[in-house]
Amino acid sequence: MNFELSEEHLMIQQAARDFANAELLPGVCERDEKAIFPMAQIRKMGELGFMGMMVSPEYGGGGMDTISYVLAMEEISKVDASASVVMSVNNSLVCWGLETFASEEQKQKYLVPLAQGKYHGAFCLSEPEAGSDATSQRTTAIDQGDHYLMNGTKNWITNGSTGDVYIVIAQSHVEAGHRGINAFIVEKNWPGITVGKKEDKMGIRGSDTHSIMFQDVKVPKENRIGEDGFGFKFAMKTLAGGRIGIASQALGIASGAYERAVAYSKERKAFGKEIMHHQAIQFKLADMATEIEAARLLCLKAAWLKDQKKDYALASSMAKVFASETAMRTTTEAVQVHGGYGYVREYHVERMMRDAKITQIYEGTSEVNRIVISREILK
Repeated sequence: MNFELSEEHLMIQQAARDFANAELLPGVCERDEKAIFPMAQIRKMGELGFMGMMVSPEYGGGGMDTISYVLAMEEISKVDASASVVMSVNNSLVCWGLETFASEEQKQKYLVPLAQGKYHGAFCLSEPEAGSDATSQRTTAIDQGDHYLMNGTKNWITNGSTGDVYIVIAQSHVEAGHRGINAFIVEKNWPGITVGKKEDKMGIRGSDTHSIMFQDVKVPKENRIGEDGFGFKFAMKTLAGGRIGIASQALGIASGAYERAVAYSKERKAFGKEIMHHQAIQFKLADMATEIEAARLLCLKAAWLKDQKKDYALASSMAKVFASETAMRTTTEAVQVHGGYGYVREYHVERMMRDAKITQIYEGTSEVNRIVISREILK
């Protein structure tokens, strides 16, 4: 067992840290306040290879392992969780699913520009009545012979307006239940697609979240991913990897807030000395550091299992539950360490606290992930 990161891992970690501080930190508070999508920064992330990190170089990606991805996600998320969720969706939910399950023609047409950062994608699974219950898809894609006809509504879609390519999960055979679900590659500019209003969110306000409406959208037969009825399995397998991405995001939010709390504790004085000398603050920082380290190890273990091509469903759900709850506890305590200053925007931790909450909800709520964990351990 080796806990040392390789030289390559350390280089990737440092590159992500440098990018986050140089390119994402300036203006992050304004983008949050005004809900501005960081398009210029996302394009630069694509140019640097952060949008297709694990994709084979054959398809325009970086050919990196999942551990590299976790390290980069943590560093980006320390500074701007809105940017990191775009990165997570593109890497984990879009590129990985296409490289693993798409046809060669689909990979050449869609995966290559997505991995290169020329496009970025969205994963359309959630619906008004199908969030945690992914089997209850109301969006339909009915076989019309030479194409599928898609109708329905997806909501809570990250990259809904800015994305170029959607991966859409839809029901093709209602009578077959979840065995009748398919996954499709859909281009945003096709006729019949309407992007709803941008959601006014509590956190990750720089990312764009929308409802997407499909009305008689013609989807070519060659844009179905995998065999007929494979869509539900595709979604579940893809989400298992996506949970590693969001666990890493939560880890980054937590570690970013912790680092700011430590720095502030060394500067702020109360009762004649820096607050880091008060045991009440020391204990908060100790608990934060311990939980963050545990969350980091869970994320890295899940990543390692994925890289070793071992079953990582249990590990990814454990990492996601623990890291997201660590993010909420840590950011809350970071605000407390800052006192009144923690409640204002310029000190960042109030934004991190708002950003942290969503990590307990998307990519499977904490409750759903506990169901996954309990099923795995009780087999």
